Amino acid sequence: MNDYIEVRFDVEPCDATSTDVLAAMLCDVEFESFVPDESGLTAYVKRELYNEAAIADIVTSFPLQAQINWRAEVIEGQDWNSEWEKNYFQPIVVGDKCVIHSSFHTDIPKVEYDIVIDPKMAFGTGHHATTSLIIRQLLEMSLDGLSVMDMGTGTGILAILSAMRGAEKVSAIEIDEFAYVNAVDNVKINGEPQINVMLGDASLLANEEPVDVFIANINRNIITADIAEYAKTLKSGGIMLLSGFYEEDVEVIMSQARLHSLDYQSHTVQDRWTCLRLVKQ
Repeated sequence: MNDYIEVRFDVEPCDATSTDVLAAMLCDVEFESFVPDESGLTAYVKRELYNEAAIADIVTSFPLQAQINWRAEVIEGQDWNSEWEKNYFQPIVVGDKCVIHSSFHTDIPKVEYDIVIDPKMAFGTGHHATTSLIIRQLLEMSLDGLSVMDMGTGTGILAILSAMRGAEKVSAIEIDEFAYVNAVDNVKINGEPQINVMLGDASLLANEEPVDVFIANINRNIITADIAEYAKTLKSGGIMLLSGFYEEDVEVIMSQARLHSLDYQSHTVQDRWTCLRLVKQ
C-alpha cells in the first residue's frame, strides 16, 4: 500500500506567497504534492519519509511573518485516490489550446490538445505553476519530428503533450515507482505508444542518445546537482526547459548551466515560480 501522511498547515495571514514559500521548503524534506487554499496548505509525503522534526523546524524558521499551525494524519493509498478524484483535481485549460482532465470528468471544453490524466498521488496535473509554465512553452514550440526527454515526468503530462505536438521520439524518466506506474498508465490512456517511460534517476541518461528538447520540472537542488548529465543528453543547438524553482533562483541555476555550454535564452514567471529556457552551444 502506498500510504501517505497528509499534513494540514493553517497559515495566518495567508496568501499565495506564503503557501508557495511553505511548499518550496517542504519540497526539501520530501513532500511531493500540495493543495493550497484560502487559509493554508495541505501537503502530502510518503509515510516512510515523514519527518516530524523537520516540519517543526520549517514552521519555526519560516521566513515570512505568519502564524502556522499544523496537524498530520495517515492517508491510505486507495483512500487518497478517491479523495483526489472527488475534491482536488479539476479540469484546467492552458493557453486556450490544451485541456487537462481526469477520466471521470465529463464537462470539458473542446480544444486542440485533450490530455487525460488520472494523477493518483503523482505530481503534475497542470494546476501548479511550474507545470503550466512548461506546457505554455511546449505549445509555442515546433516539436514536429524532434526528440524529447522529460526528466522527473511525474504523471507524464509533459511527455504526453510533447508527443501530441508531433515529437517523433519521447522518453520520460521518473524516480518514484508509484509515479512511474501512474505515468505508464497515463501514456496508455492517451494513446501515445512512442513514449518510453523509464524508472530511475539521472544515471539512466548515460544510456540515452542526445535529444533536441530536454525538460526537467523538479527543484533547484536536484537540477543543479544533475545539470551536467542533462547537458550531455542535449544536442548542440537543443533547447532545455527547466522549472520547479523561483525567479530568484535563476542565477543559481545559470551559474551551473554556463559550465556545461548552456546559454540563457529567456524565462517566464507565474506566481514567482519560473520556467527557464536554455540553448546548448
